[in-house]
Amino acid sequence: MGARSVQVSIDEELLRRVDRTPEARRDGRSKLIASALRLYLEARRRHDIDDKIRRAYGGHDKALAREVEQLMGRQARPRAR
Repeated sequence: MGARSVQVSIDEELLRRVDRTPEARRDGRSKLIASALRLYLEARRRHDIDDKIRRAYGGHDKALAREVEQLMGRQARPRAR
């Protein structure tokens, strides 16, 4: 996928901090900022998934824990020799 140039406003102090990073010096600002955005979007996606799971199982955590304990108690265990 090709890169597209966009204009983004960043306050001076944040820009100085970005410019001091080894990654920005080595690879350039654009690559560093794109990497940061990818990390943010992945974290956001994971947060959304976690939120959906919490809503789906909300209020059922104790019942689910009991069910798991019962299932684990029924699992076959190796016999001692």
